[in-house]
Amino acid sequence: MINRRSSINIDYLLIIATVALILIGILFIYSSAINSEGKLTSNEYIRQIIWAVIGAAMMIAVSLVKYDMLRDFSPIIYGFFFFLLGFTLFRGAVVNGARSWLGIGPFGIQPSEFMKLGIILLLAYYLDRAGERDIGGVRVFFVSFLIIIPPMALVLLQPDFGTAMVYMPIALFMLYAAGARPLYLIFIIAVIFFTGIFTVLPEWERMIYEGSIEIFAIFNEPVYFALISGGLLLSLVISLVGLFGLKKEYFFFIAMGFAILLISFVLAPGARWFLRDHQMMRLIVFLDPYVDPRGAGWNIIQSLTAVGSGGFSGMGFLQGTQSHYQYLPQQSTDFIFSILSEEWGFLGGVLISGLYGGIILRGVIIAHQARTRFGAFIAVGVISMLFFHFIVNVGMAIGLMPITGIPLMFLSYGGSSLWTALLGMGLLMSVSHHRYTY
Repeated sequence: MINRRSSINIDYLLIIATVALILIGILFIYSSAINSEGKLTSNEYIRQIIWAVIGAAMMIAVSLVKYDMLRDFSPIIYGFFFFLLGFTLFRGAVVNGARSWLGIGPFGIQPSEFMKLGIILLLAYYLDRAGERDIGGVRVFFVSFLIIIPPMALVLLQPDFGTAMVYMPIALFMLYAAGARPLYLIFIIAVIFFTGIFTVLPEWERMIYEGSIEIFAIFNEPVYFALISGGLLLSLVISLVGLFGLKKEYFFFIAMGFAILLISFVLAPGARWFLRDHQMMRLIVFLDPYVDPRGAGWNIIQSLTAVGSGGFSGMGFLQGTQSHYQYLPQQSTDFIFSILSEEWGFLGGVLISGLYGGIILRGVIIAHQARTRFGAFIAVGVISMLFFHFIVNVGMAIGLMPITGIPLMFLSYGGSSLWTALLGMGLLMSVSHHRYTY
């Protein structure tokens, strides 16, 4: 039975913004294929059009399905994509150094992209079942991370650090929307931040500072490392004794601080061991791209050059130099925003930001108006995915984020990324469409 609204409930803002972003993406994928002689060197834009048409059909189909029907299938969907991730790790094709593709001949998919939707659905299912009363507990928080850690591990083993890092903010945003304690979220974010700092510092000393800083010996000398770890552990124990013995609340925050430092300090050597040389170099050149200007720093330097040369209104469509002289590697995928900024300038960046902002704002409203908690969590998961992709990719193009290989959804070349974004939009439209359906 339908209440208050017609069964035909089209979300025009989402459709217009989505179509506009896809069309702009196709234009600049085409532009990226034009060389300095004005000749077309690739048919990527044709493939993108085909993927866009198929993806649009999938988006419409998903939007018409009542999202509540997916609730009980969420574990199966998650399990299916998880199986594909495991299978890819052993039998997948290697592209750009990562074994992350499944396919036949030139046709392939990237299961790690679709796994984002699997995580969104299963986490929405679990948080809905947990209920409002238990959502602030440690158990719900712990189980939620058990949902994202296994697929993260498989993607990291491919290795594809960029895609794996998207899973974490999806979970954090969804947990926050569900009502998880902010302190738990702050704890996770702080551990990630300090682990990154402790991981990069020794390499920064060696490659950028090019000297020796005595205190940095704690990262390299086993004796000092053991002493610092032991000191942090002892401080944590004393803080916990004060918390439970004296019942003073400030000991909780002291214990939390020592726990963050201890976990981060211990994880950092493992991160340095796990990260490959080119991944570590991406972090180093983020701090100073001129450490390796013709190697790892080349992408950032050329991207900044492209964005800066665009000025306020750009050089004009098909008039850019960085892309047409092929200075930017992966220019139709990772650095599509750089090409757009060069040819359409600051105004083009504002246009893209406005379209993304419209989708995200509309998504927040849909989440707020959703008929069920399950639907609200799906909406939050989808807009979190899109928001993080936008922030990291654009930040990467303008030098505010390290290069991670995260595409700009809707615009970057690639069928798996585009289909994931469009399926996510289908879920968002389904939540919007069925908010009056009983």
